[in-house]
Amino acid sequence: MNRYPRNMIGYGATPPDAAWPGGAKVAVQFVLNYEEGGENNILHGDAGSEAFLSDIAGAAPWPGQRHWNMESIYDYGARAGFWRLHRMFTAAGIPVTIYGVATALARSPEQVAAMKSAGWEIASHGLKWVEHKDMPEPDERAAIAEAVRLHTEVVGERPRGWYTGRCSENTVRLVAEEGGFDYVSDTYDDDLPHWMEFGDRDQLIIPYTLEANDMRFATAPGYITGEQFYQYLKDAFDLLYTEGEAGAPKMMSIGLHCRLIGRPGKAAGLKRFLDYISGFSDVWCPRRIDIAEHWAATHPHQRRDRPSKMARDEFVAAYGGIFEHSPWIAERAFDLELGPAHDRAAGLHNALCRMFRSASEDERLGVLRAHPDLAGKLAAAKRLTAESTSEQASAGLDALTDAERARFSELNAAYVEKHGFPFIIAVRDHDKASILQAFVRRIENDRATEFDEACRQVERIAVFRLMDLLP
Repeated sequence: MNRYPRNMIGYGATPPDAAWPGGAKVAVQFVLNYEEGGENNILHGDAGSEAFLSDIAGAAPWPGQRHWNMESIYDYGARAGFWRLHRMFTAAGIPVTIYGVATALARSPEQVAAMKSAGWEIASHGLKWVEHKDMPEPDERAAIAEAVRLHTEVVGERPRGWYTGRCSENTVRLVAEEGGFDYVSDTYDDDLPHWMEFGDRDQLIIPYTLEANDMRFATAPGYITGEQFYQYLKDAFDLLYTEGEAGAPKMMSIGLHCRLIGRPGKAAGLKRFLDYISGFSDVWCPRRIDIAEHWAATHPHQRRDRPSKMARDEFVAAYGGIFEHSPWIAERAFDLELGPAHDRAAGLHNALCRMFRSASEDERLGVLRAHPDLAGKLAAAKRLTAESTSEQASAGLDALTDAERARFSELNAAYVEKHGFPFIIAVRDHDKASILQAFVRRIENDRATEFDEACRQVERIAVFRLMDLLP
């Protein structure tokens, strides 16, 4: 099977109504990453010092050495930045989600106590704040298990949310397979939560952000002043709020780090944003676990048959009749690079039409000739396919007067005599009168023009049939 794993369609043009509590127009969710004491350091058994997300421009690892300046910047996050942010959020009455590196939490018992006292969620940020992209799968699985064990020991309860950050291609699957997480956040792919299937596990995904994120103070292009951070957050909020007013409420994630936004000049921008959104009564500021619980209750996952996951025989049996009596189109489409985008009506229609359009003229003529005459002998004998029967009935062609039936028979015969295939029209676009008008008009076309029009109508019929079966 030639399958493309990335999901680039998501909810498509019609995302679900988030139905946030209280009719909120937007859910603004703050994450505070607690990594201080879990970063690369030879004290932690690592090969060298940390080099990621600090105020040291152009930092590089120091193999086999402690990097005193880097360590002290991380230390600032634990010693000063955390407490500034703790005061700021508790004063605003806004709970946050902590992404807590397990080894960092173990080295910061007073901060953990303050998190718990404030009612903040402490989600897992992995065992250590290190890169996972080259980590062998068994090692990463073991690290996830140890992160859960140590987190539970330090915090007093297991984490219900997970975010690695510096993840591998295996991370989300391995965390889902662990089986105990209400949500995973190692994606950046949507403004709303969504579900992913891993074997028998339905895993809720709550996407995170790398742009409404103070890490941009330490990366290029990035923020230089707190005012720039505030302005970006405000612009994002204002647009999402407007969308919420229009009936499409979304989620706004904001990522923070103690050693970055905890500095006074940067924290001032965050404080301005907190003050700004406090002026709105219809904004929800939840923890991520609150979003997870709401989404699971309001939008529970529903499994369905997905074309891109089907075996060949199953696929052809399900979609071989979309083009009338022409299962070869589905057989060829099965061999295309199908993926999640083809699990919806528009996507699968595109795949089937590609095979129809690339077929020879004789093959396409065969598809046209496989269609029955409108209100013809097959209909009278009740020998139409179920799809054709329903379609013709929808336009009232199953209840013709004797005069109307005679007129259709006359036109059918003349059309086939001239063009060599039956008159084809997507009857769901028409009523009985407009079908007759189109019949009279199109019978006068030359054969090439009418062949092209008939092919377009076949494709139109196909999309209606798929819309009966798929989202």
